[in-house]
Amino acid sequence: MSIAAMTAVLLIAALHVLILVMEMFLWTAPRVRAVFGTTPELADATRVMAGNQGLYNGFLAAGLVWGAVAPDPVGFQASVFFLVCVAVAGLYGAATANRRIVFVQTVPALVALALVWAAH
Repeated sequence: MSIAAMTAVLLIAALHVLILVMEMFLWTAPRVRAVFGTTPELADATRVMAGNQGLYNGFLAAGLVWGAVAPDPVGFQASVFFLVCVAVAGLYGAATANRRIVFVQTVPALVALALVWAAH
């Protein structure tokens, strides 16, 4: 994997670690509520659900790190699989929650995917 592709995959992983932290540990904090557009009441009522979502984002991050550091063909295959998962999750989130998710999740994942494919 090229340095550019590996860097892109690791940046997407870092994004998902950030999302994990926000959803699992900071969900009710004012800044995180502003990011996700929730009220204090909604954040409190959805704390457990958000924590679960955060855990899944952690799994995406772990898979992306695995793909970035594993030798080929496993590194390539894992990177492609987890980047596609991120892109699909972003499309679903954009369709059901907030359209800007496509720019935060899907577009970066597709750029990273293109870099991974180009380096293969």
